[in-house]
Amino acid sequence: MGRQLTWLSDAEWARIEPLLPRGRKGARRVDDRRVISGIVHMLKIGARWRDCPPEYGPYTTIYNRFHCWSRQGVWFAVFEALTGYSGVWGSVAIDSTSIKVHRSAAGAKGGPLRKASAPRGADEPARYTA
Repeated sequence: MGRQLTWLSDAEWARIEPLLPRGRKGARRVDDRRVISGIVHMLKIGARWRDCPPEYGPYTTIYNRFHCWSRQGVWFAVFEALTGYSGVWGSVAIDSTSIKVHRSAAGAKGGPLRKASAPRGADEPARYTA
């Protein structure tokens, strides 16, 4: 089965195109519609930028365009123009901290942490080593 790629329709592109920055200095720009389709596709599937299908162009171009336009506020302006509101209601802080640990860090194998150090006599208390 083939890959499901995301492409902007003519109607979607007609609404987005006038909102994009023009007249920037630098290297010749590649097709904005293809790059934005790649950005939408990658955000939709949630994969790494490096895994971007080659039909959208180099993954570095896709990522760099997304990153630069994010810093310049282009995506915010596009969202606001397309939806009619900014989507910002106030300040919110979300903590999504997660820590990956090695599977042995939880002590999955082993049993008790302290083991008897030597056989003891009948009248002696148990001795442990850490």
